[in-house]
Amino acid sequence: METSERRTSTPRPRQNHLDLARRILDLVRDRALGPGAHLPEQLLASQCNVSRTPVRAALKLLADQGVAVHEPGRGYRLSDDLVGASALFPRLPGAAEEDLAGRIIRDRAARRLDEAITVGEVARRYQSDRRTVLKALGALADDGLVSRAPGQSWVFAHLPDSPESQSDSIEYRLVLEPAALVLPGFALDHDRSAALRRELVALLAEPDERLDGGRFGRLDLEFHMLIARGAANRYLSEALAAHHRLRELPGATARVSVVRLRQSIQEHLQIIDHMEVGQFAVAADLLRVHLRLSGSQRPRAANRGAPPLAATPRRGG
Repeated sequence: METSERRTSTPRPRQNHLDLARRILDLVRDRALGPGAHLPEQLLASQCNVSRTPVRAALKLLADQGVAVHEPGRGYRLSDDLVGASALFPRLPGAAEEDLAGRIIRDRAARRLDEAITVGEVARRYQSDRRTVLKALGALADDGLVSRAPGQSWVFAHLPDSPESQSDSIEYRLVLEPAALVLPGFALDHDRSAALRRELVALLAEPDERLDGGRFGRLDLEFHMLIARGAANRYLSEALAAHHRLRELPGATARVSVVRLRQSIQEHLQIIDHMEVGQFAVAADLLRVHLRLSGSQRPRAANRGAPPLAATPRRGG
């Protein structure tokens, strides 16, 4: 049944068109383009170092998702009803291998898959061909979510989905994240920083009953990825980025109070303040305090009887 449904459904977009659509979204955000802004094909093709044909296909994908609008004779522009930076990141339709990679990692997070899997097991479980399975596992490996083992086996990375592993995650980040800030050559992406600041300020202004833990989780991840991307040492940058991708997965989040959520937003803004003026040592000190406070909100392995603080779920720290 699943196979026949795939045959009759709309063909999946090509992976290179998906990747290009995401690059265009990055350019839109980096340049702080607003609703209605023109998206010239030739300029985008030049900036992305591709021809106009794949750019046109990528823009069509964005139009299908409501992010862009096509006007005959004038080309594409951003939709008039975009609200905030988060609107620039819709759920784009997945290529076959991307869709399979998502299903694999979700099933692992739900413990429906063992720690080690084989290509044959994956192909049978998801009724997929070997080529697609290998591409999906390769994509997960690029993100640090799986690694190749001897033979046909692949092993999942450890997920921060228990009090013990979340404590380990905080300790790991306490070592690496402040170091990323103070090592020579840290380069802050000021456009991303400014967009993130606007989103955090808007969230902080919401009344308690409208504080969206899921929205904060996305902004929290963007904040910590901002630091990872700015690290001059590529090994440090890649290690942090891979770890933060693990924190996106189901079960890798903790519950904290609304009070702590507001404190976290304010701590993020303070750290951004100092990063934007080049005071990276001060930002690193504040980041250590922020991570320790976030860690103190989680149930500890040595005190398993302590319940998590009630209220809003979010991606912590």
